[in-house]
Amino acid sequence: MIEKAIRERIIALVHQEVVPAIGCTEPMAVALCTAKATEQLGQRPEHIEAYLSANILKNAMGVGIPGTGMIGLPIAIALGALIGKSEYQLEVLKDMTPEALEQGKQYVGENRIDIKLKDGDCDKLYIEVCCQAGDRRETAIIAGSHTHFVSGDASYARTAGRGEATDEIELNMRLVYDFATTAPLDEIRFIEEARTYNMNAAREALKGNYGHNLGKTIDRPMAKGIFGNSIFSHIISRTASACDARMGGAMIPVMSNSGSGNQGICATNPVCVYAKENENTEEELLRALMLSHLTAIYIKQSLGRLSALCGCVVASIGSSVGITYLMGGDYEHVCHAVKNMIANLTGMICDGAKPSCSLKITSGVSTAVLSALLSVEGKCVTSAEGIVDDSVDQSIHNLTSIGAEAMCKTDDMVLSIMTSK
Repeated sequence: MIEKAIRERIIALVHQEVVPAIGCTEPMAVALCTAKATEQLGQRPEHIEAYLSANILKNAMGVGIPGTGMIGLPIAIALGALIGKSEYQLEVLKDMTPEALEQGKQYVGENRIDIKLKDGDCDKLYIEVCCQAGDRRETAIIAGSHTHFVSGDASYARTAGRGEATDEIELNMRLVYDFATTAPLDEIRFIEEARTYNMNAAREALKGNYGHNLGKTIDRPMAKGIFGNSIFSHIISRTASACDARMGGAMIPVMSNSGSGNQGICATNPVCVYAKENENTEEELLRALMLSHLTAIYIKQSLGRLSALCGCVVASIGSSVGITYLMGGDYEHVCHAVKNMIANLTGMICDGAKPSCSLKITSGVSTAVLSALLSVEGKCVTSAEGIVDDSVDQSIHNLTSIGAEAMCKTDDMVLSIMTSK
């Protein structure tokens, strides 16, 4: 068993990275920053200026804002100023009321909000909100992670990194696996909250018409004739449903992973559905959930919070290793599942947060199940193929170097296309 001091550092990291969030985390982070600047101002702003990194803009342009029936940043910023509380973190708008929404719509209609791309070199996750009333002006800056407030300018923010963790432990796949499979159960039982939140989100989708209704479509008779009434169809349906609700603006929290609600859903729901239908024990489920979430956290350590690589690639790798474990796989099988995933999904672009994210999540989860199945059958993509290496950790770093570095030009092109339509 891993020594207690290391276990405590890993648990602290998971607590930091796996947290509740209402709505897409990028517009919620902008609303959070607005709430903070408003609190510093001490009164309702007469005018608000938001300076955002390209990745924040990309991920906030087309996504539903919970409880509003609207998309995009203006209403998120208005509500952040009018009802947001910074103490709520990524649940900043949970005090929403119909009256507050009407006030927010009026505020937006009065053209009090200016949203601009931040000039110069700044962190990929950078939010600067300036609130003004009369001669008074207050500014709040978030950089490095979705809830990390910094002081100073963009050059300071570039060095802020992930922000909260000054003693963040450097993970590797062996450490991730050993912790998830051997830590005392009472120490990791908190990960069960992810199941509660994210499976609730899947159920919420059944109550309305959110996004493209992908999850509900997979459950309909025509789809059952194609996919069958199987564990596989249930996995992709429950995962897509939660994403439908979240991206479609349902006022329901999900448990995020590394700053992304969709990553949290993708790391949770496939594992929960498989464990239930495969009749795994509660302990096996909890360990599989921890393995899934911690794998995603590990990959994001080198990829970064926001990148040109779709986050479902990262989270689906997590769910694949979790399912592999539930299938009875050992560490070698888990490593094979990771390599199988990297051989397939590398290069899937992120073109912003939006309802159609459920389509990408379905692609990722489908591959996760396939990769797990191949791994327990003893099949693994070899180092003679593509970017896969003999070392599972090097394979992961090959993936993240492509997402964090090689795809930067892709990211610029995606934003250019999105903003010129």
